Amino acid sequence: MNTTYLLIGIGALVILYILGTYNGLVTLRARIREALSNIDVQLKRRVDLIPNLVETVKGYAKHEKSVFENVTKARSTLMGAGSTASKAEANNMLTDALKSLFAVAEAYPQLQASNNFKELQRQLEDTEDKIAFSRQFYNSNVLEYNTKMQTFPGNLIASTFKFKTEEFFQTTDEEKKEVKVSF
Repeated sequence: MNTTYLLIGIGALVILYILGTYNGLVTLRARIREALSNIDVQLKRRVDLIPNLVETVKGYAKHEKSVFENVTKARSTLMGAGSTASKAEANNMLTDALKSLFAVAEAYPQLQASNNFKELQRQLEDTEDKIAFSRQFYNSNVLEYNTKMQTFPGNLIASTFKFKTEEFFQTTDEEKKEVKVSF
């Protein structure tokens, strides 16, 4: 009789542990999706700011056509990106194009003094900060999720229920360098 209760108790604990681990993985996966959605929101905000910024700079730098084309192309690529890796790559491409745009803007003192340009620059800097925070939040969730999936005994439950590891939102070596934007 005592052995039966003991076995039922152990079985119940095992089932509770499996349920807890499964629900933990589901919760972490949902957090990752939310975090990726937050990155998308900030990338969209960034993409929406670009046309205004380009038009403002165009008014002062009409002969810099290739810079504007590169920014437009990078913006379109980011808008069409689907996977996490393609979003990261398109984001890096847009960052490089914006660096060129800001380099052009430095040559025009009247542009640098423009209140519209200053406000757009402030909004873009704010958005860049939010993108960085969103990426950090996403990557923290991916780390926790992947670690839970790859450590024992969570790996047994993850493989049984076919959970897949998630990709980190990566940056390029170029993007890791400090960028000084001054106007």
